[in-house]
Formats: sequence, structure tokens, C-alpha cells
Amino acid sequence: MRTIKQQHRAVSAPIADLTTYRALPTNSVEYIDPFLFLNHHGPQVYRPHNRGLPFGPHPHRGFETVTFILEGDILHKDSSGHESVIEAGGIQWMTAGSGLIHAEVSSDNFKAHGGPLEILQLWVNLPAKDKMTAPRYIGLQKDEIPAVTLADGVVIHAVSGEWAGTAGAVQPLADVALAWLELPAGSRVTLPIAAARNIFFYTVRGTLRVNDTETKALQLVEFNHDGDELTIAAHEASVVLLGHAQPFGEPVVSAGPFVMNTEAEIQQAYRDYQRGAFGSWNG
Repeated sequence: MRTIKQQHRAVSAPIADLTTYRALPTNSVEYIDPFLFLNHHGPQVYRPHNRGLPFGPHPHRGFETVTFILEGDILHKDSSGHESVIEAGGIQWMTAGSGLIHAEVSSDNFKAHGGPLEILQLWVNLPAKDKMTAPRYIGLQKDEIPAVTLADGVVIHAVSGEWAGTAGAVQPLADVALAWLELPAGSRVTLPIAAARNIFFYTVRGTLRVNDTETKALQLVEFNHDGDELTIAAHEASVVLLGHAQPFGEPVVSAGPFVMNTEAEIQQAYRDYQRGAFGSWNG
């Protein structure tokens, strides 16, 4: 089994009235190549007649956002013409690529009636060769994502890559495997992950042991490259966001909503956005 390099506690970073914990980056970890950023919004309950999510139109270039809607919903709209409302259990996979403008807000129904909300947004880097690819958006509801039930009742929601012999719902540009796992209390699962690949392991809810090390909600576990198995044992009902990928090993230069390989590319991104190259916003 792989040994644990370090555990990183998510930090409180509220946005307006939205409870938010930032798991990546923090003072103890910048990124885990190619996983760049994770915001954990909620859990919280919105009252009826609320303002919903605060993420109005903003640009991106050079990476992908993968959003996991555990509770509540998100209305996505972007300058490439995509629009959808994804509800609890679904995901949104947006390839910003060469650049677009998008908004992530709550549906009219959620703002009118309120309810529980918990959302994870992960930023995944794109390799240099794909950073200027055409933007793409995929929105999938819960029943469109394969769910693999293993022994002890462990459920793997396979978003990308292969999990227990089942292909994920999304075929990404890079070889990035992503899933979220639901583990009943007392359950145990062992998964093969090649030693050369970086693992992204974030506990959303619960307490558990991973490769004989205790961890709990709001902690990101960073692994060494000294084994090819991951064993998870849940002490209580738990939810884990799990990913793995071969590291790109390329320079990462980021500024605000842009992630590129050089400072010159960042400056070009700002110029392109200012001259309207990311499309027009008609929100």
C-alpha cells in the first residue's frame, strides 16, 4: 500500500453567505499535479426566497472545472451557448480551453424554495498541447453517471476513467480518473492505482482509515509513490472525492481565472478577454 506523505486541512473561506472550505491550494500544499484547486461549498440549508449561488459571469482559460452537486442544484450558462440545470447527484464538466465566460448560479426553483446545498468544484489542469482547445461543456444528471456497487455496499460514482471495470461517464482530454465514493459505516474497499500516478483524495463527510492512516472530513490526503493499492475502511458513513492521474510535469502559472504555462500566456489571456475573444455574454 502507498504511504501517506502529508494530510492537509481545508481552510474556511466563505463567499458571501456561502459556507466554503478551500482544500487546495492552502499554506501546506499548492497543487497535486494535475489537480489544481478544490472548493467545498456547504453543507448548509438555504431558506426560501434566497439569492442562491453567487458565481455570476466570469472568464476561464487553460484548464477544466469539474463540479459535483451533492445537494441542491446549479444552473450553468456560458458564452459558447451551453445552458443546463444539474441537480443533486449530477456533475458538470467544463473544458475552458481557449477561453469562455460562464456563470454558476442556482435555479429559480432553488431560490424560491431553498433547501440543502453541498457542492464540490475541482479545477483540473490541461496539458500544454490542449490549453487552447475549443471550450466544451458536459452536464450530467445522477442517473447518467454509472454507479458501481461493491462488497459492503460501497458505491463508486464513476465520472471519468475506469473504476472496478466500469468506464466513467466522461471521456476527458487527458487521462484523468475521477469518482466520488459513498461508504457505509464498517465498509472496506481496496482499489488498484498505479504507483506513478498522483492521487487526489479528499474526505467530504465521515471518518475513515486510508492505507492504515486515520483521516476525516475536510482533509486532503497526499500520498507517496511507493505502492499501487488504496485501501479505505469507513468508521462511519463517509463520502470521498477520489481522483488519479499521471502528473503532467509542466510549469503551472496561474492568475485569477487563468492557468497557463508561462507569464506571457497569462498576459495574453487577459488581453484576449478584454478584447472580447472569449465570446459575448448575453445573461
